[in-house]
Amino acid sequence: MTNPEQTQPAHIAMFSIAAHGHVNPSLEVIRELVARGHRVTYAIPHLFADKVAETGAEPVPYTSTLPGPDDDPAAWGTTLLDNVEPFLNDAIQVLPQLIEAYEGDGGAGVPDLVIHDITAYPAIVLARRWGVPAVSLSPNLVAWDGYEEEVAEPMWAEPKRTERGRAYYAKFTDWLRENGIADHPDPFVGRPPRSLVLIPRALQPNADRVDTTRYSFVGACQGDRSGQGDWQRPDGAERVLLVSLGSSFTKQPDFYRACVEAFGELPGWHVVLQVGKHVTADDLGAVPPNVEVRNWVPQLSVLRQADAFITHAGAGGSQEGLATATPMVCVPQAADQFGNADVLRALGVARHVPKEEATADVLREAVLALVDDPEVARRLAAIQREMAEEGGTPRAADLIEVELGRRNSAPIGSIGR
Repeated sequence: MTNPEQTQPAHIAMFSIAAHGHVNPSLEVIRELVARGHRVTYAIPHLFADKVAETGAEPVPYTSTLPGPDDDPAAWGTTLLDNVEPFLNDAIQVLPQLIEAYEGDGGAGVPDLVIHDITAYPAIVLARRWGVPAVSLSPNLVAWDGYEEEVAEPMWAEPKRTERGRAYYAKFTDWLRENGIADHPDPFVGRPPRSLVLIPRALQPNADRVDTTRYSFVGACQGDRSGQGDWQRPDGAERVLLVSLGSSFTKQPDFYRACVEAFGELPGWHVVLQVGKHVTADDLGAVPPNVEVRNWVPQLSVLRQADAFITHAGAGGSQEGLATATPMVCVPQAADQFGNADVLRALGVARHVPKEEATADVLREAVLALVDDPEVARRLAAIQREMAEEGGTPRAADLIEVELGRRNSAPIGSIGR
């Protein structure tokens, strides 16, 4: 699939934030680009520098003001403006750091191509400043034709009427103008000119209305994850359940206690309960021997051996559940997780349980119903086959190299810059 004319070594700069759900989906793509001979620099907060370096990319560390994965999730607030203002404020203070890191004496040098997470606003500014192409790597759903009218406008109607909302848009617009960008903030963030979507098409709402000239679904780019360690199904476990709310919204001791009540000592079941860094086994009370409490697990390794998955329905966990054909009970906590849960339910492979309804009885009934339903297994197997044909990591790297080739007719190698 790769065209040799498009694979001259180039400097590719990747930009992201310190969040597992935004960094992890990109790592195998970065590893592949490095393996193809490209120089890849990766701008990332210091906390993730070592993880990035393992791919062969060169970390370009910067200081971020965003809450990190170890911070209390309450730091993100509860309203839409609480959620979005930190990204803008961080972008404004990060941009000068990145200009110095790339353009300063001894800096990384101006790249041939920018690739960036959807939250890395400075990357878009820098690509225009440098006159190079930019490709968004989306770890979750993307806008479809009609998205603004159906979702964005109703969601933003009330915030835009407030003084705080107007101030947010004014601040964003002023920042863009200061950097020579006339775009309105909404399309600047939500309508990238080119985007690779790192989720399976099956997870995308209204996939038939997505502009395929702008967005390319490459599916899961998971890799073998051997570096994360392994997990072995215990002898005698007839069925395995993984419970995980991801890495951010894990301060949920009542929910974990409900899971222990639902599945503790359930004959034949072994439960892997990932509780994150804000909850300990002591917070859960008496834990039966068939419940394995962990702060972190190699999730993909567990899912490859699991029979069911209780998940917050983040984009990463959702696609891993699909890739391993694991029935899911979705208990969304925030952001796109509610939409993912609805998509999975509509696919017939999951139940959507609102967190306020996630009692022991409800969770137990949902899991047992899913694992005993042959139609759920059939649907999961069909989706698993479709995902295998989407291309994943190699196709993502191919498409990035196509964008390199489109830059201009001049030689694209620039490692010596």
